[in-house]
Amino acid sequence: MTRSGGRAAPGLPPLVGVRHAGARRAQTLAGALADAGFRTVLLPSFHEDARAWTDGCFDLLAVDPFAEGGDAPGMIRLARAIAARRPLLVLSGRESRAERLLALTAGADDAVGWTRDPAEVVARIAGLLRRSRLASGQLGTDELRIDLIDRRVERAGRLIRMPLREFDLLANLARVPDRAVSRDVLLRAVWRIDFDPGTNRVAVHMSRLRAKVDRGFAWPMLRTVKGEGYALRSRPDGALRKRLHGI
Repeated sequence: MTRSGGRAAPGLPPLVGVRHAGARRAQTLAGALADAGFRTVLLPSFHEDARAWTDGCFDLLAVDPFAEGGDAPGMIRLARAIAARRPLLVLSGRESRAERLLALTAGADDAVGWTRDPAEVVARIAGLLRRSRLASGQLGTDELRIDLIDRRVERAGRLIRMPLREFDLLANLARVPDRAVSRDVLLRAVWRIDFDPGTNRVAVHMSRLRAKVDRGFAWPMLRTVKGEGYALRSRPDGALRKRLHGI
């Protein structure tokens, strides 16, 4: 289940993955996050659907391991591994200093008791996301997100898998959105080739990349700029730089 907030912002609001064994408590947090302008996805237990966790395109993971009735430190370590470099917030249904210390020791980025105050949880989530984005090696424009360290690509919240060459090609275009990048520049940056090999390898990889990044979405991001190369368009009808007019 996903809930979205109504705050206007360029691109998509951050997506928070929430796991709580209590459905009512999970819905309460989802509602508070939606009111603050975040999107949420309510996760099942890991044992019921591990893929919902591992393939989730969330920006932050918020879990209450103490409500599961099992190995809380083990669940925190599991959530830490799944979140990877994304922030992990551990929730506690009690104002328990011992539980917060346990969570931080086991790998959480922050821990909070939230029995009476979901507003504090939302504020902590916002703070973690701000710090995470400043520290992370990410590229992106509008609905596209590219994680340079984990080599992860998402568009409109959908995970896109691609091989190394296509990832590098997309990343080089994303570094200069709305600007044409020539074939020679891409050959040097992606293939480390300083001469024209007389092949269509760039065109072939661009075709494969379009099939992944554009197919099934509302508008195409990847464009061929006649006589200049290729470009990653940042918006469907936004103002592009002069060199891209008419593409």
